[in-house]
Amino acid sequence: MIDTSKPEVATPDPYTGVLATPRPRRAALGWIGTRFSVLVVWLLMVVLFSVLEPRTFFTLGALRAILGGPNQTALVFLCAALLCTILVGEFVDMSVASNFGLAAILISVLNIDLHLNAYVAALVAIAASAAVGVVNGWLVVRLGVNTIVVTLGMGTFLLGLSLWASNLQPVSGLAKYIEWLSNAPLLGLPLAFYLGVVLMLGFAYVLRFTPLGRNMRFVGENREVSRLAGVPVLRIRFGAFVAAGIIAGVGGVIAAVGTGGFDPNVSNAYLLPMFAATFLGTAILEPGRFNPLGTLLAVFFLATGVLGLQLLGATSWVTDVFYGGVLVIAVTITTILHRRAR
Repeated sequence: MIDTSKPEVATPDPYTGVLATPRPRRAALGWIGTRFSVLVVWLLMVVLFSVLEPRTFFTLGALRAILGGPNQTALVFLCAALLCTILVGEFVDMSVASNFGLAAILISVLNIDLHLNAYVAALVAIAASAAVGVVNGWLVVRLGVNTIVVTLGMGTFLLGLSLWASNLQPVSGLAKYIEWLSNAPLLGLPLAFYLGVVLMLGFAYVLRFTPLGRNMRFVGENREVSRLAGVPVLRIRFGAFVAAGIIAGVGGVIAAVGTGGFDPNVSNAYLLPMFAATFLGTAILEPGRFNPLGTLLAVFFLATGVLGLQLLGATSWVTDVFYGGVLVIAVTITTILHRRAR
C-alpha cells in the first residue's frame, strides 16, 4: 500500500524567516506535562480523598472550605504581595506576612479599642503597610542594603509592634457594618474569594499585556541589560516594594474583617505556606516562571491536600509536614525547569 499521508514540512518563521522544524510528539507531550502535571495530581488527589472520605470530602461544604476559607484568602493576597518583589529579582521578602499582620491588628485596635470608624481604620492600616513598603524599598533599592537582612529585620520589628499594639492578646469585635467587605455571600462563596481572584487576574493581565509587566519581567531577568535598554530599573524595583506593602495591607484588612478581629501571633504561620504556593505556582501554566494564575491554583491545591489529610484523621502536625514537603518539591521543580530553559 502507498502511504498517502502528507509529510510534515518545515515552515519559515514569520518573524525571522528561519525554517522551523516540526515539533515531535514527545516535545508536545513534554510541553503539556510541564504545564499541567500539577493539575493532574490535584485531580487525582481529589478523587483519592473523595473515595476515602465521601461523606465529608465530596461535599459542597468541603468545596467552600477549599475555595473560600479565610486561610486561602489570606494566602492569595500574601502570594500576590510576594510576587511583586520576586518578579523584579528580590527573591526573599520576609516582611510580607508581618506587614499583613500589622494591617490586620491596626484596623482591629483602631476600631475596637480607640473607637475609630472602621472604614477610616482600614485606610490607616493600608497606609501603614504601604509605608512599610516604602521603607523597605528605600533601604534595599536606594541604599543597597541586602534584601534578606532588611526584610527579615523589618518582619521581626513589625511582629513585635503588632504584639505591643494588641497587648499580646487576640483582638476581636470589629464593627458589623464592615463585614460585607469580606463575608458578603455571592454564589455560595464569600466576597473575599472573588476579590482574591480578581487581584490575581488583574496581576496576570498587567504582566502579559502591559509595558509595566514586561519591564518587571525584564528587570527580574537581568537588571544591567534592562538599564542599558532604558528601563527605569530603580523605579520599578522601588514600586514593587510599595505595591507589595499595599497588597499585604489590603489582605490584612480583609482577613481581619472576615473574622471580626485578629491574633498577631498568626501572621508568621502564613510564611511557609506563602512560599510553598508561590514556588509551586512555577510548575503550573508557565513552567519555571513565577506567575499569578499558577500561584492562585497552587493555593487551592495546597488547601485541598491539607483539608483531605485532616478529614482522614491527621492531626495539626500534618499541615507543617505537607507545606514543608511541597516547598522542597516546588523549589526543586523550579530549579530543574530553569536549567532546562537555559
